[in-house]
Amino acid sequence: MQDRQLYAQILGITVPWSVVRVELKLAEEQAVHIYLEHDANLRFECPECGLQCMLHDHQPERRWRHLDTCQYQTILHAAPPRTNCPEHGPKVVKLPWAGPSSRFTALFERLVIDWLKVASQSAVAAQLGLSWDEVHAILARAVERGLERRQAEPIPHLGVDEKSFRKRHRYLTLMNDLDRHRVLYVAEGRRKQSLDGFFQSITEEQRTSIQAVAMDMWDPYVSSVKEHVEAAEEKIVFDKFHIAAHVGEAVDKVRREENKQLRERGDNSLTGTKYLWLRNAMKLAGKLSDEVATRFESLRATSLKTARAWAMKETLMALFGYQRKHAARAFYKGWHKWAMRSRLKPMKAVAKMLKRRLELILNYCRHRITNARSEALNTKIQWVKATARGYRNQQNFINAIYFHCGALDLNP
Repeated sequence: MQDRQLYAQILGITVPWSVVRVELKLAEEQAVHIYLEHDANLRFECPECGLQCMLHDHQPERRWRHLDTCQYQTILHAAPPRTNCPEHGPKVVKLPWAGPSSRFTALFERLVIDWLKVASQSAVAAQLGLSWDEVHAILARAVERGLERRQAEPIPHLGVDEKSFRKRHRYLTLMNDLDRHRVLYVAEGRRKQSLDGFFQSITEEQRTSIQAVAMDMWDPYVSSVKEHVEAAEEKIVFDKFHIAAHVGEAVDKVRREENKQLRERGDNSLTGTKYLWLRNAMKLAGKLSDEVATRFESLRATSLKTARAWAMKETLMALFGYQRKHAARAFYKGWHKWAMRSRLKPMKAVAKMLKRRLELILNYCRHRITNARSEALNTKIQWVKATARGYRNQQNFINAIYFHCGALDLNP
């Protein structure tokens, strides 16, 4: 009697359920088995509509793993009852200790979820004596619960980003909530349809609440936002860090070509300086040794093409300090003339590209958002990927992103 009462209290078993038997199989199985039954002549709620219905029958006995008793596994046994609903027919009732598709109790699943937040699925499986598939099933159910519980809240500032899944240009599209620092949506590919799915998944009120969307200059994403967001031309903000990356790439092209020419003449002055030219002056300040700083300062003061290209890159970043569009537009016009007269083909090419997209770049003057938080989420996603040593299945990777970066209510 005492052992049954003890486990009833430990498990939180209440009327109409009760513990009818406890079996210790410590030597052969290293396990404690708890058998549960319900009172007779009861009515149960239909899981579909909540109507109190007569008992129809029972399913065969099932097992659920619970939190361990000391070092021994604890296994619950019960035959789930089925109601006979006039509208929905025979249905398995909701059990108070576990979800309908789980073979683990809610408390055990919560333990696994807590472990998964800090360790890989393989490590959790090994620690708790589970298979990888069992752990992943718990993670997938947690994500499904979290997405179902998510409220249709206003989402004023969004960030569109992409994440490589595997080699050969396989990508995922991510829509991030920049205000709450969370991933809202993940889709396969980086096509227009990839982003369309997000807008189709939110309510009309949420679409109306969108004030600005930060993104890279990727035309399929632009097309999707223009199709689904009213006044999108005033709300799309091309991310300044991606723009800096494009200009930095142009500077590096100038450096590579000039370094090749110099080395043919025996001049190695640009050798080993790649990352000095790619970083901006503010980030370099105070981080270089005296020797390297002196060398870089002397290179910047020369008439090297690379030095001129770097000066253009640094000057362009002042564009994002303007508060008014007309002033920023005038600044860019002067910078564009400088780039076009520079006789540096990579700089001329990037200047033309930015000019075609200038109005959406200048939306930064009003909204002043970037994808910096998206990049922070991307760093966390990279940790998830590295911890798992990669994902072969794309849906598993998507589930892991939602689990770690979706700010979801995961617990059963």
